Amino acid sequence: LGQLNQDLNYQDLLMMQKGMLMRKVRSKSWKKQRYFRLQDDGMTVWHSRQAGGTAKPTFSISDVERVREGHESELLRSLAEELPLEQGFTIVFHGRRSNLDLVANSVEEAKIWMQGLQHLVDFVTGMDQQERLDQYHDWFQRGDRNQDGRMSFHEVQRLLHLMNVEMDQEYAFQLFQTADTSESGTLEGEEFVQFYKALTKRTEVHEVFENFSADGQKLTLLEFVDFLREEQKEGERASDLALELIDRYEPSDSGKLRHVLSMDGFLSYLCSKDGDIFNPTCLPIYQDMTQPLNHYYINSSHNTYLVGDQLCGQSSVEGYIRALKRGCRCVEVDIWDGPSGEPIVYHGHTLTSRIPFKDVVATVAQYAFQTSDYPVILSLENHCSWEQQQVMANHLTEILGEQLLSTTLDGLLPTQLPSPEELRRKILVKGKKLRTLEEDLEEEEEEEELESELEGGQEADSELEAQLESEPQELSPRSKDKKKEKVGPEGSFWSCIWSFHLPLYFLLFQRSKPILCPSLSALVVYLKSVPFHSFTHSKEHYRFYETSSFSESKARSLIKEAGNEFVQHNAWQLSRVYPSGLRTDSSNYNPQELWNAGCQMVAMNVQTAGLEMDIYDGLFRQNGGCGYVLKPDFLRDAQSSFHPERPISPYKAQTLLIQVISGQQLPKEDTSKERSIVDPLVRVEIFGVRPDTARQETSYVENNGFNPYWGQTLSFRVLVPELALLRFVVKDYNWKSRNDFIGQYTVPWTCMQQGYRHIHLLSKDGISLHPASIFVNISIREGLEGDES
Repeated sequence: LGQLNQDLNYQDLLMMQKGMLMRKVRSKSWKKQRYFRLQDDGMTVWHSRQAGGTAKPTFSISDVERVREGHESELLRSLAEELPLEQGFTIVFHGRRSNLDLVANSVEEAKIWMQGLQHLVDFVTGMDQQERLDQYHDWFQRGDRNQDGRMSFHEVQRLLHLMNVEMDQEYAFQLFQTADTSESGTLEGEEFVQFYKALTKRTEVHEVFENFSADGQKLTLLEFVDFLREEQKEGERASDLALELIDRYEPSDSGKLRHVLSMDGFLSYLCSKDGDIFNPTCLPIYQDMTQPLNHYYINSSHNTYLVGDQLCGQSSVEGYIRALKRGCRCVEVDIWDGPSGEPIVYHGHTLTSRIPFKDVVATVAQYAFQTSDYPVILSLENHCSWEQQQVMANHLTEILGEQLLSTTLDGLLPTQLPSPEELRRKILVKGKKLRTLEEDLEEEEEEEELESELEGGQEADSELEAQLESEPQELSPRSKDKKKEKVGPEGSFWSCIWSFHLPLYFLLFQRSKPILCPSLSALVVYLKSVPFHSFTHSKEHYRFYETSSFSESKARSLIKEAGNEFVQHNAWQLSRVYPSGLRTDSSNYNPQELWNAGCQMVAMNVQTAGLEMDIYDGLFRQNGGCGYVLKPDFLRDAQSSFHPERPISPYKAQTLLIQVISGQQLPKEDTSKERSIVDPLVRVEIFGVRPDTARQETSYVENNGFNPYWGQTLSFRVLVPELALLRFVVKDYNWKSRNDFIGQYTVPWTCMQQGYRHIHLLSKDGISLHPASIFVNISIREGLEGDES
């Protein structure tokens, strides 16, 4: 903790390690005192019912995303009269884990914990790659059971179980004796480092290294260029890239000067983002962002307000915060009449809790552009009365201010939807609309003309008044005529009367019909919701700025019945697809088949982890995670001949060969089973058009989650690689039941790097399982293997 002591206030760190009594708040009715203490390792927080009581782990610092002040907590704000907000704070975790709301006994104690925890989070986040790889001390602390600073062979055997490996006892003892240079019968300090290095030696990487190294000790610049060109398929850039990578990953200064790469440098490169399966050039925004909105897949959320199921789950602004921070650009808001004239958001006719609409709007205003600058779409499901619709419109305009797009970008009638680039940092309303955009713009022009006429009339009246004041004598016949002309039906007097009564007549007319409030309708510009009847009907009656929504079952049937028409429809108009109402558990459908037809807003229950969200996150991991991914060119053509169910074969077809080589430090699914060691296997799944969807898996390796070796090659034929995604999932083989999940990673085909690559595994929630990874060799060949052509 030396570095931490330098950066943190030492007394504050001591107070956190000593522990403090705080109130843990789960709900308005559940508020209990708990004693929280930062462990001596500075990396975990434990809690107990009281000081000195039996403690249990609460969270690890690496689990924490950030620490928020009390006034940012929806729950603590609701208890502001009972618990002082300035003494409260919220710990926000990565993934879908619920927030932890705490209230300290004083403002000072709250600040100590808030600042201390945030500093620890920043420290862990800022650890560089090498520090993350050097885990000797962590494993030593876990293995040194009696904490005497030495490790006996018995403790080493226990450590091997903790590390998820079952090793031959004789071989383990041989490694132990080799490392025990002092012959003391225990390992300490550098001896344990040597033991750990021997244990983690990557034989399979050494073999690759030696295939290109003349002396087996180093890779010269030319040897490394050959490796990058032949194995990593880096092409013409291999020479320049080799120099960059040596400078970046070679640990020896002399090696950098001589432009050579040692084995340690080679391994560092392979384990880095440059050696990752995900192409680093696809990580920043790399796509054309100037095309119309309907040319992009848009990261979209369904029932965004829910953090649980659709029957009894909790509605919370936290759902919007999480969705927006993970890159969602279209969020759903179900609005109903609420008490005291304030609209509320919840899943109608269910037991889900309710939140004020204005709180949702304020949350969107705060978090809309923290992850991405590209536009956010508010998909409104409006069930409110006319009066509360007016309140909705007021909240949207007043809270969102300049962020809200309330008219076309240039005030003119567009010929196509604007691009994400043109709509940067704008919030768009999607919903029903009383009229067409053309009628709105015509009315705006008429209003401007009327205003100018009124201004002109007022100026003339002012001139007349000034003339009367300056000429007290009787008006001339010409002046009398002029005065009469001014109070006629076309003059300013009648214009004023008419302009006053027109809105009143309009309001009375609207009140008699249960339809939209005009002020809310006016906020819908480019995304007018219209019912879908048929593709022919849409072509004949709808405009490009009108959008239809489809249930998952309706969309699937349309793809089967008229897949090519659906593709053409989505090339000129936006479509939104939403999960079936029968998914009361907030489960998800597979988004891939909807993307295959070009559907842009494929809405997901992002609060629910699983295969479907792995695929979703995999697609939107590219392009800076900005929430917009450009569709393939054949899905952007209004005359496209592409049919997602019957793609033309071969359509830029390719063959994929994946050699699954080895795994590194795979975690246990159930860490409570200390003596249980995983039997891992790797499954590779391809999601794309129906003929491309496939999966294959390796055999399992018995009793080794630490460094299993498979060395097996899997082969796939893919007709439409532009639409394909690969999901790598590691399972723990279990012959008695379904194989247990260990980790996964999903990558778009177009973002996949060839050659020797590491796949860094993620949990069910999409959180890094560092240092868990699998080592593979990827090879892509044009055409389908075995084709005579």
